Amino acid sequence: MGTVTLGVSIAVPEPYGSLIQEQRAGFGDPAAHGIPTHVTLLPPTEVDASLLPAVEAHLAEVASASRPFPMRLSGTGTFRPLSPVVFIQVVEGASACAWLQKRVRDSTGPLVRELQFPYHPHVTVAHGIAEEAMDRAYEELSEYGAAWSCASFALYEQGADGVWRKLHEYAFGGDGETSVVPSQSAPVDHPASLP
Repeated sequence: MGTVTLGVSIAVPEPYGSLIQEQRAGFGDPAAHGIPTHVTLLPPTEVDASLLPAVEAHLAEVASASRPFPMRLSGTGTFRPLSPVVFIQVVEGASACAWLQKRVRDSTGPLVRELQFPYHPHVTVAHGIAEEAMDRAYEELSEYGAAWSCASFALYEQGADGVWRKLHEYAFGGDGETSVVPSQSAPVDHPASLP
């Protein structure tokens, strides 16, 4: 059956998503149109294709134990020189993103993996391009801001063409409601207890 390359992320909604994607393309990032604008919860991960039903069930369970939370982006940051990335900062919602990504990679689920770097939620706007273009991205988006209520995350698969395509979206609360009561058996660090 082979393997598939999966990722889990929170999509940056419209109109913000397309505008950031166009900006990324304008900086000369060749990956811009193959990657929807997002905040990563699970980086590209190779999984046996036969595990896809287990992955989907696991993500549905994570989503059902979650509730919507405010997300706000503001200003730029960079991982240089450690990694050639310029990003827009997540200034509200970061702790909820951290909670979600831990649950997605939980040792009891099918997506357990170690991260190359400590988790830091962000929206990439330039990756692996010329230093001058990275500097331009950092400067031109330094005043950027966006805010929305995050109510879902999605599972994506990377095609042989390098393009990421959404397989399924998981609404928090498991049924698409925008406000849910957290599970009574939720761990103490559930997003419901976060400010």
